[in-house]
Order: sequence, then C-alpha cells, then structure tokens
Amino acid sequence: MPESGHTTTRGNTSEAVSGATGTPSGPGTPSGPGTPGGPAESVGPGVAAARRTGLLVTLVLGGLTALPPLSMDMYLPALPEVTGALHAPAATVQLTLTACLAGMALGQLVVGPMSDRWGRRRPLLAGMVVYVLATAVCALAPTAGTLIGFRLLQGLAGAAGIVIARAVVRDLYDGVEMARFFSTLMLISGVAPIVAPLIGGQILRITDWRGVFHVLTGVGVLLTLVVWRFLAETLPPERRHEGGVGQALRTMRGLLADRVFTGYTLTGGLAFAVLFAYISASPFVVQEIYGASPQTFGLLFGLNSVGLVAVGQVNGKLLVGRVSLDKVLGWGLGVILLAASALLLMTSGVFGEVGLAPVAAGLFVLMSAMGLAMPNTNAQALMRTPYAAGSASALLGTTSFLVGAVASPLVGVAGEHTAVPMAVVQLTCAVLALACFLGLCRPWRKAPGTVPTGKAQDPAA
Repeated sequence: MPESGHTTTRGNTSEAVSGATGTPSGPGTPSGPGTPGGPAESVGPGVAAARRTGLLVTLVLGGLTALPPLSMDMYLPALPEVTGALHAPAATVQLTLTACLAGMALGQLVVGPMSDRWGRRRPLLAGMVVYVLATAVCALAPTAGTLIGFRLLQGLAGAAGIVIARAVVRDLYDGVEMARFFSTLMLISGVAPIVAPLIGGQILRITDWRGVFHVLTGVGVLLTLVVWRFLAETLPPERRHEGGVGQALRTMRGLLADRVFTGYTLTGGLAFAVLFAYISASPFVVQEIYGASPQTFGLLFGLNSVGLVAVGQVNGKLLVGRVSLDKVLGWGLGVILLAASALLLMTSGVFGEVGLAPVAAGLFVLMSAMGLAMPNTNAQALMRTPYAAGSASALLGTTSFLVGAVASPLVGVAGEHTAVPMAVVQLTCAVLALACFLGLCRPWRKAPGTVPTGKAQDPAA
C-alpha cells in the first residue's frame, strides 16, 4: 500500500485530546516518538468536529468502553439472590456471566467489519439500542434460561461500544497521539471495575437484583442519547469499503497475514490473559488461602486497579512521545514477567511461608505494569491498519476476550488450597506474550508500513 508523502493541516492545539498537542503522524508511521504530520487523505467535517470537542469525545468513548465492565461487575453482588429468585443452581446462574462475556467476544467480530463498511455511527447506535432492549428484558426475565439468552444478546450488542470506540480513536489520531488517547481511556474505563460492584451492592440495599438491570438500562439509554447527539461520524464515505461477509473475512485474513499486526494482537491478548487470571483467582487467593476479609480484598483490588490506571497515565502523559512505544511496551512486558516469576516463587514455597503482604505487593507490581503494555499494544496494532480499523479493532478485542476466557478456568485446576496455578498461568502467558513481541513484532528491525488489506480500502491507492 503506498504511503503518503505529504501532510494535511489538522487545526490548532485545542483540537487535541487529553492535552496532547501536535498532529497525528501518517498511517505508515513507525512506532516510537512520532513527528508531526498527517496522512494524505482529507479530514472530514466529523473528524474536525470531534477534535474540536476532544474532552467530550474522550468522555463519550470512555463511557462506551466502561459500559461492558459495568454490565459484568455491577451484577456480581446479585448472583446469590438470582440463584434463589429463579430457583436455579449456582452453576446455571454462573452461565449468565459466561454468556455475556462470550457475546462481547463474538460481537466484536460482527460489528467491527460493519463499521468499516457503513461508518461508525449507525452500527454503534444500532448496537446501543439493542443493548438497551436486551438489558430491559434481563430485568424482566422469568427464568434462568431467558436471562442467559438475553445476557448473551446484551454482550453481543455491548461489544459495539468496545470495538467502535477503538476504531474512532484510530480515525481521529495516529502515532503517539493515539497511544496517549488509549492511556486516557484506560483512566476512565479502569475506574469502572472498581466502582461497579460497589454500585451493585448499594442498589441491592434498596431493591432486588432486577434493579441492577433497571439501572443498566437507564445508563444505556443515557449513553445512546449522548452518542446520537454528540459523537459525529469519523469515517468519511471515501474511506469505507463495500462487501459483505466475504469481504470482511478477506480483510481479517489480510490483517492476520501481517506478521507484525498478529504479533501485537497476540501480545495484547496474552497480556490480557494475565489480567483475567488475576481477576478469576484473586478473590479465592486473597480470602481463602491467605485469610483476608472481604473488606481487605476489596481494598487490595481497588489499589491494584489504581496502580494500573496510574501507570497508564504515566505512559500517556510522560513516556509517550519521549520514548518509543515498543521500548515502553518491552519494559511493561519485562516487569510483568518478573512479577509473575516472583509470585510463582512465593506461592510455591521457595522462600518458605510467606504472608499476604509480599503476594499482594507482587500482584500490585504485575497489575500496574499492565498500564504500560495494554495501551501500547492497541496503539501499535491499529497504527498498521488505517483503512480497516473496525476489523482490526474487532480482532484485537476478540483475541483478548477469547485468550482470557481460556486462561481463567486454569487458575483453579489444582483445587482450593494453593495459589500456584494462578502464578503458573500468569507466568506462562507473560512468557508467551514476550515471545510473540520479540519473535513476531521484531521491534529492532520493523520497517514502517501498513497492512495491505486491499486497494479498495485505500483512497490513495
């Protein structure tokens, strides 16, 4: 795919998001500190308007990415009540979480290519409307089977927010500006898993489990109205591409055929699996093995989330633009690997009996390093795909959810009396993530370029 050789004026610095100044680099920009410049394609009115309202766009996209974790975690305190109310075994009620997670993973594969063909607004608004309707039915579900079915639909529709939010960022920004924006989104979406269970618990103080879905329905309606009113179309018609399922599959095949894109996708997915292993195992490890109270667990969970968000902000505000994205990503993966190794040594008894404090410290370091790895894998992968951002975003999200879903059950294979499986899964995924980064991305020799997904997608071709 030919690269642009000239730049386009983007407007003044007030159009940048999160205090980031300068113009995005072109679609073929190498990783690392970029230089001002822009791709050759024209900037549509929707893109210009979005940049002029950068803070508002940040909040809207942050809300879209925060809605799925809110949908998952706000519901967690209600699980025991649902079991009794619907007269269903706990294992069946757990499927309501699995169904929502599976829907979020699969929905991204559908919505991403749709947004490359029809633009961002229409698929996003359609997904939000379906989300609202599915969530409202969940609040009225008479049986566990009905609840499982509509939780699946809720996840499928909610995936639109995840995948299109990333695609919109790719439409608006490139290079270091995109990495900064992803770090800002992490600040917003990272708060959601912290506050969601607390909100759910407070809702249950005044109403039953159905009230949680009533609140989520209201949030969905509000977010739909905000998107309809304030989020302009960011993919101009000349950058869209026609084609049905066959074209979407060919586009994804072209993306996966690119070694570097696939490397970043797998690196991000495996890093996300480390996070999923922590989320799945930490309640059991902290409370059952080390005897901490639920309040202590909540405090540690919150501190780890704050660490992830804080390091993500250091990445976006201080490192991006001064240090190459690949170098920061390598640092993050290295710290994750070291923390996972320390956790395995501690939990396997190499240092003798260790208390909760050293293990909690290891988990904090591991989780904080995610703030260096996750935003930069997304940014580096999407920088290679300026003309198929929706499909690329779908592959990134689906890979993360699927790899995380596979890793999560493995943390309990050895029973309830050891934390070794959690550490083994985390260390294995960290090693594989670093191997994919070094073996496929090859940051020391990567040449600039974009993924050749077809001339029809590139108006400059």
